[in-house]
Amino acid sequence: MLDTQPLAILREIDRTGSLTQAADKLCLTQSAVSHAIRRFEERHGVSLWTREGRTLRLTASGQYLLGLANRVLPQLEHGTTVLEDYARGRRGAIRVGMECHPCQDWLMRVVDPFLADWPDVDLDVTSAFQFGGLAALLQHEIDVLITPDPVERPKLEYIPVFDYELLLAVAASHPLAEKSRAQPSDLTRETLVTYPVARERLDIFTGFLLPAGVLPRRHRTVETTDLMLRLVASGRAVSATPDWLLHNTSSVKGLRIGDGINKSIYIGLRVGEWPDYLSAFIELAQAT
Repeated sequence: MLDTQPLAILREIDRTGSLTQAADKLCLTQSAVSHAIRRFEERHGVSLWTREGRTLRLTASGQYLLGLANRVLPQLEHGTTVLEDYARGRRGAIRVGMECHPCQDWLMRVVDPFLADWPDVDLDVTSAFQFGGLAALLQHEIDVLITPDPVERPKLEYIPVFDYELLLAVAASHPLAEKSRAQPSDLTRETLVTYPVARERLDIFTGFLLPAGVLPRRHRTVETTDLMLRLVASGRAVSATPDWLLHNTSSVKGLRIGDGINKSIYIGLRVGEWPDYLSAFIELAQAT
């Protein structure tokens, strides 16, 4: 059976970029780290890294173990946390993964009553995935995935939470604001601002622009919904935005995108029997 210490060492070297800093992070001496790796290499008959001056370069075996460390160690660390929670009398924990950038405000309206109703359950929310939200869910790095783009897998199921329409947000003073429906050619002179998501996962590209053979004049990304809507309201950009974000925004108008892009938000979960607190979280999400 593999010893987890070399996995932790490789992960910290990858994170910090230095053997010395990795040793400090793990509260080990540099010689202890080197000895642990050498012992592992002798036991399994492989070499994990080579030195190029002061730089460590991972071999194929080292790269494989680094990938294994990034998959396995988070699960072991979470398992330790869960056992500690049980030892303190806590019920458990829910790790929520977010693939829906504009859903933060909605999720907080779910989180507040959940924390009040389940004080003995820990809850964590993340949008940073090592291998993407789907892989994180399958590999037990998260328990719940909030996503507008469900990918069917045999071991997963998706529960619809609410429906919405994706609208083209433009400034109320923009010439396009006089229209009720946007056409692909309307964006050839516009700056399109989106969240930092690959184009192949953006409906405004896959379902509207690319089928028409059209691209916006410029495409830029931002991290936050607030900045996105401010850029739109200033007339500097247009954006494909969920309709619920525009209901109370007088400085921005929403146009139907072509014949309409209708979407839903889903909760993705692993198939199986859910603990009562997870079922309660799902019920709150559907009701909010």
